[in-house]
Amino acid sequence: MDMVSLIGTILGFVVIILGTVLKGSTVAALWNPAAFVIVFFGTLAALLVQNQGKVLKHALKMMSMVYKPPRHQPGDLISRIIGWSEISRRQGLLGLEPQIEAESDSFISKGLQLLVDGGEPEAIRSVLEVDLQTREAVDLAGAKVYENAGIYSPTLGIIGAVMGLMAVMQNLADPSKLGHGIAAAFVATIYGVALANMFMLPMSARLKSLINKQSQMREILIEGLVSIAQGDNPRQIEARLQGYLP
Repeated sequence: MDMVSLIGTILGFVVIILGTVLKGSTVAALWNPAAFVIVFFGTLAALLVQNQGKVLKHALKMMSMVYKPPRHQPGDLISRIIGWSEISRRQGLLGLEPQIEAESDSFISKGLQLLVDGGEPEAIRSVLEVDLQTREAVDLAGAKVYENAGIYSPTLGIIGAVMGLMAVMQNLADPSKLGHGIAAAFVATIYGVALANMFMLPMSARLKSLINKQSQMREILIEGLVSIAQGDNPRQIEARLQGYLP
């Protein structure tokens, strides 16, 4: 669990609630069913129009990455690659077969299988780079869903506020309803802006950062496997891969 992201999410809610109270309003004033429907379901409707179902489904699955991000340890991966290189030099490429069965990462197991099958270095690179680019494109499309939600929700908030003011204008003859009506109208704006700037846009940026790190790990793996296929010395491979480390 990434406690920093979790704390950030909780803090976002606390800031809105605490700010409302400090401004002299009440927590109950933040709840407005009509504004909720307009902003949240309106944003969802826009996303449904823009994206295919499989993209939205993948985006929902990716949300867990924000709070439970995959471990990115390039140093550990380099050590494993060096270990595979030493095994291949002692036992040949077929000695890596047990590593394939023990590997849970499908990208790594695919690369090792290509290596064991005796693929040419450039053929291995070509196949894995296509796989990398495809996975990266799919993940970025998922992250883009949250970015788009952050673009649409403030606009829906404004629409909700305008609709609320229209309702207020219809009750100008009753001054007792004006204050409450205007306050309720602007709740939609709060929903839209808060949803975008405290959650959706930061979540999109976080996912893009994780995707970039994941792609870097796969680039390290590709370079390592190609080096093993070329028969490079383990020390040469290590020196080359160390260049990926900050």
